[in-house]
Amino acid sequence: MMQRPPPPEDFSLRETNPHLGSGKVSGDKLTSTYDLVEQMQYLYVRVVKAKDLPAKDVTGSCDPYVEVKLGNYKGTTRHFEKKTNPEWNQVFAFSKDRLQASVLEITVKDKDVVKDDFIGRVLFDLNEVPKRVPPDSPLAPQWYKLEDRKGDKARGEIMLAVWMGTQADEAFPEAWHSDAATVSGTDALANIRSKVYLSPKLWYLRVNVIEAQDLLPSDKGRYPEVYVKAILGNQALRTRVSQSRTINPMWNEDLMFVAAEPFEEALILSVEDRVAPNKDEVLGRCAILLQHVERRLDHKPVNTRWHNLEKHVIVEGEQKKKDTKFASRIHMRICLEGGYHVLDESTHYSSDLRPTAKQLWKSSIGILELGILSAQGLMPMKTKDGRGTTDAYCVAKYGQKWVRTRTIIDSFMPKWNEQYTWEVYDPCTVITIGVFDNWHLHGDKNGPVKDLRIGKVRIRLSTLETDKVYTHYYPLLVLHQNGVKKMGEIHLAVRFTCSSLLNMMHMYSQPLLPKMHYIYPLTVIQLDNLRHQATQIVSTRLSRAEPPLRKEVVEYMLDVGSHMWSMRRSKANFFRIMGVLRGVIAVGKWFDQICNWKNPITTVLIHILFIILVIYPELILPTIFLYLFLIGVWYYRWRPRKPSYMDTRLSHADSAHPDELDEEFDTFPTSRPSDIVRMRYDRLRSIAGRIQTVVGDLATQGERLQSLLSWRDPRATALFVIFCLIAAIVLYVTPFQVVALLTGFYVLRHPRFRHKLPSVPLNFFRRLPARTDCML
Repeated sequence: MMQRPPPPEDFSLRETNPHLGSGKVSGDKLTSTYDLVEQMQYLYVRVVKAKDLPAKDVTGSCDPYVEVKLGNYKGTTRHFEKKTNPEWNQVFAFSKDRLQASVLEITVKDKDVVKDDFIGRVLFDLNEVPKRVPPDSPLAPQWYKLEDRKGDKARGEIMLAVWMGTQADEAFPEAWHSDAATVSGTDALANIRSKVYLSPKLWYLRVNVIEAQDLLPSDKGRYPEVYVKAILGNQALRTRVSQSRTINPMWNEDLMFVAAEPFEEALILSVEDRVAPNKDEVLGRCAILLQHVERRLDHKPVNTRWHNLEKHVIVEGEQKKKDTKFASRIHMRICLEGGYHVLDESTHYSSDLRPTAKQLWKSSIGILELGILSAQGLMPMKTKDGRGTTDAYCVAKYGQKWVRTRTIIDSFMPKWNEQYTWEVYDPCTVITIGVFDNWHLHGDKNGPVKDLRIGKVRIRLSTLETDKVYTHYYPLLVLHQNGVKKMGEIHLAVRFTCSSLLNMMHMYSQPLLPKMHYIYPLTVIQLDNLRHQATQIVSTRLSRAEPPLRKEVVEYMLDVGSHMWSMRRSKANFFRIMGVLRGVIAVGKWFDQICNWKNPITTVLIHILFIILVIYPELILPTIFLYLFLIGVWYYRWRPRKPSYMDTRLSHADSAHPDELDEEFDTFPTSRPSDIVRMRYDRLRSIAGRIQTVVGDLATQGERLQSLLSWRDPRATALFVIFCLIAAIVLYVTPFQVVALLTGFYVLRHPRFRHKLPSVPLNFFRRLPARTDCML
């Protein structure tokens, strides 16, 4: 008996209808009240400080800490050594859904080597704990007398605040959570908290190297081959070798760098002479601090400056000889470009298109609100105590603002219910949301491990209707070497609120990038290199934050490496082109059916329409635009109701060959065996050969057009020239409408008046010479 094949995995979007909190609008400003997420109730305990604690040690000292206990959940503050009046100011949050007791116990203990000593405690009945909802003011902490285990007063007091609240509370991001009770240590707790990050402010640095003067090469008897090398951090660029091989060389060449505020590195320039194929001599160098570099907002040139070049330091044994006498200088124009947008993302899904200089920013057009609700069906990402587990957190990136949710420990169905807001300056932008598995719950004890990717989602704002809340489960898809895999689903709520419809409509008439990209455009190679440098700077800076947003996370969110060769992606792009041309091909087939009278009634109607348009040519353009209007109105009924999402069929991820995926995941340069590389190279040659043939055919047709008047074939050109003369005379004496009617009737003639052989013009064109016979 044959087995049924397993049902195909569902990679589609699922609409939901969750019970979200309520929001309100006050005046013109939207006040965020966590109305895009489900309200989660928490018991908050703020432990502020204690005083007059008794000494319990033999030495007469006290090393106090506080233990906050509710049922089986227990959180502790840090301890202080030899301090009777400690200050902690730590917050603990217990999820109401998991409350296991009706009494909250807060105990002050003395840290000891063998067993911690009991100092005193305070008990709270949960039924009497007050509720607090922002924007209410925070609950003021109060002093409570400590009691012993029998309920009698003990020595010492503790300042506490206890209240019931939601995740909208200001204390929520920094609080210790009962969900993470298994995580201990300050570093580990920092790694699981929610956090908002800002990308560093990036500038393009333009170094226009003009000339140098009075260089002193060591060998005076040869013509120097001088170039300038510039270094900024990890970026190194160099000019070409000067054509004027003198001690006063000229270049007038631009070098472009990416610089980030605060400017930490200086720009180091060195003038070098190529004395041998693999030997360069440094003739002088200078260092320029970027803090003092002029910033320009438009295309007006900045002033040039001469910079002194210091002689290179020569080390001989233990002595250092340095020529301090001024000898050489270099002429440059250096500026920080504020009129460009520094691209750190692909232009196809950029989240920000504003120029660097804040003076050039236009007012925002709206607000984007994102509610990260939950996830379900997550795959186990690691093994702990012999079972699979996942510690998931989300990262969202839009513009310069990155957000990271808290990590939910050991759950395949985590609930975050966190809401974030961004200002929107351009509707044609994309927000990216990624889900990751946290491998740093115990600090970096395990060495340089990486957080694993679970999947990501992109949502284009221009595809969203304004003031509408979209709640969907998005599939989390990751491409592995053995194929595409669904790692789970993430539940998101998205709302794009427009503050000015007129401003937003006006944006559609504006250039996508700032005007400097069009007045002084950068080359494709420059943009590619600068984008690589920008992503490296952003990932390095964010990985130095506390807690760090790790490099692998930032690079995955910014799609680093998406420009690398991929057979799968090439196929997908080819079929995308075919999908675009499908409409043109369909129109061509329909017209062919009209010409062949497949449906006589339709053909007759086309004849009538054609006659009307020829007699009244002023109706042609209105008819075309009216037709497009009617098509647009007709398609409105079937407009997309859901946001865009990762499409496995469009990406050809579900039908990719395993070897193609292995090639896509290969390193650069390759790390595969030589026989596999040879096979892939042969396959690439085969594909390139077909492309080469198509390109050659296109070139042939173009050259045939050129040969109509080039007299390469004197008989063909003579025939064409005579035909042009006759056509000019006939068209001059014949009304245009008559010519158009005759041409149209000839094209639409009945099949019985047609021949299967090619037409005379086509035969003539195919006989024209091309330059293929001149190629080796």
